[in-house]
Amino acid sequence: MTPPPARRFDLGDPTFDVTSPEVHAARDEDWYVETNWGWAVLRYAEAGALLRDRRFRQGNARWPEQNGIHSGLFSDWWQETLLSLEGEDHARLRRLLMPAFRNRTIAAMRPRFQALADELIDGFAGRGEVEFISEFAEPYAARIICVLLGLPEEDWPQVARWADDLGASFSIDVGHQVPRIEAALEGLHGHLDRVIDDRRARPRDDLVSTLVQAQEADGLSRHELGVALVFLAFAGMETTRNQLGLALQTLLRHPDQWRLLAERPDLGGNAVEEVMRVNPTVTWVTREALEDVEFQGLQIPRGGIVQMLSHAAGTDPAAMPDPAFDISEQRPPHLGFGAGVHHCLGHFVARTDMAVALPLLARRMPDAQPDGPGDWLPVSGNTGAVRFPIRFTPTLPV
Repeated sequence: MTPPPARRFDLGDPTFDVTSPEVHAARDEDWYVETNWGWAVLRYAEAGALLRDRRFRQGNARWPEQNGIHSGLFSDWWQETLLSLEGEDHARLRRLLMPAFRNRTIAAMRPRFQALADELIDGFAGRGEVEFISEFAEPYAARIICVLLGLPEEDWPQVARWADDLGASFSIDVGHQVPRIEAALEGLHGHLDRVIDDRRARPRDDLVSTLVQAQEADGLSRHELGVALVFLAFAGMETTRNQLGLALQTLLRHPDQWRLLAERPDLGGNAVEEVMRVNPTVTWVTREALEDVEFQGLQIPRGGIVQMLSHAAGTDPAAMPDPAFDISEQRPPHLGFGAGVHHCLGHFVARTDMAVALPLLARRMPDAQPDGPGDWLPVSGNTGAVRFPIRFTPTLPV
């Protein structure tokens, strides 16, 4: 018998903070705690092991159902995304998408990312103030996704609006957001359908053209193609935008690290890893048991849900004796991109575009400070800034 836990967390409470001292105290007591959505895993070793345990599948497939959503456009689409698929369907779709997301493919885009970051910073550098999300994080993430997929770059504001509305899919308030989500699904699906038709008639050197050509050769249906592109467009934009806001929040709380990043742009990649270790946008990664599982004394029935809490695992002193934020330190790999067969397909994109942007921001806004608290999503589910004003000494454009 699994003994009753000493604590119980309500992950659906918008005031609950997965980075709080309460969570750290629970981690000191045991490696897991009971929640309203299964068990939360709090320590690095156990979280990493469960993410790679083949007795579990990706646990997000039941997310709509857990929130009272049993049918409709959103529910149907969610079951067909790469996030929810398993087995051969999941492996086949990843194989088709993988060439566009290889490290060398994304590394070749670094100059484009740098030019875009400089262009956006030039737009506000002379003012000495910026609303970071709407003026940098959102256009940067959305324009990169447009470039990656081969969408017209001028479409980014509408793509960003749809992606923002689809981001409510990961909200702990998702049950009240279905009309907004489904309107965005219809809009983005329709937009991408027109792009697919255009690439079928006039192929280009882009991801959409590659996937259109793969439809017949690899058995990819038109419907599967549409579902995959909608998911890539929204997930890639939403998570990068949120993580950039969290990166600025973290770095500005550590002015010595902000200065170091300006002086050492080669630490951009390490800064991304440290930010995602201590302040990840994906605050938990979910798995569902495929069978009855006994794991380190915890009895998890078939269908049982375990949530790997990213921040708690990333700051676990058992894995990182000194877990304080330091962009010059080398750490064990964080779990912000998941692990195992569901490791995030777009991790090279996110790592590269943020590693380019953060040192440029630090160099061009060396004395940056938050200009007020900003507006933030709950620190549970997928989190990030809605609005984050920053002030700094004005500088000349590059």
